[in-house]
Amino acid sequence: RGIEQQGDDDMRIGQACQVIAQGRGDRVIVATMGAMFALDALGIAERRLSSVPLMGGAASLALGLSLARPDIGTIVIDGDASLLMQLGGLVSVADNRPRRFLHFVVHNGTQFTGASNLAVPGGQEVDFCAMARAAGYRSAHRFDSADTLTKAMPSLLDEEGPTFVTLVVSPEGSQFGAERPQPEMPDRQFARMGIEAEHLAGWYATSAGEALQ
Repeated sequence: RGIEQQGDDDMRIGQACQVIAQGRGDRVIVATMGAMFALDALGIAERRLSSVPLMGGAASLALGLSLARPDIGTIVIDGDASLLMQLGGLVSVADNRPRRFLHFVVHNGTQFTGASNLAVPGGQEVDFCAMARAAGYRSAHRFDSADTLTKAMPSLLDEEGPTFVTLVVSPEGSQFGAERPQPEMPDRQFARMGIEAEHLAGWYATSAGEALQ
């Protein structure tokens, strides 16, 4: 089961993340690096967990959160390169059947988009929806414009998960090359997952207390 929507305009990662963040309701967002930076640029700081440096582990992190707090649920904003590193995570998610689990993959065919723009194996030809269905996700959908994604968000959130969504996104232009090497990532980018996890734990505890009142 699934929906394949095509729009008139190419979608960018910032647009996709804005639509998701604005329409997520009470769900927690788990994001890989590209989405992490996009959410930073949008000023979205609450109820999120970055999976950096656990490349490929976003779905597994979100699964653990969903099993711990099924009443809240999660949204994964994965990357195509990241997901290819740990495709087995799809089976783990499907096997556990988290009902409030919405898994997006940003499919732009590049790794470190906007920086070195390394090509992802398979490029845009990889059918992630087919992989998710084969793994056992209840449904899978594909969108290539922010407008159609915006219209679909309420129904995607209402679906019984796990639900998978491929977002066909245009890659950002590369900033680096032979004459302008990419600088090393600052240490804080690899420490933020722990910091965000602490903040998220506090929010979970607060929300649990409010639910009991």
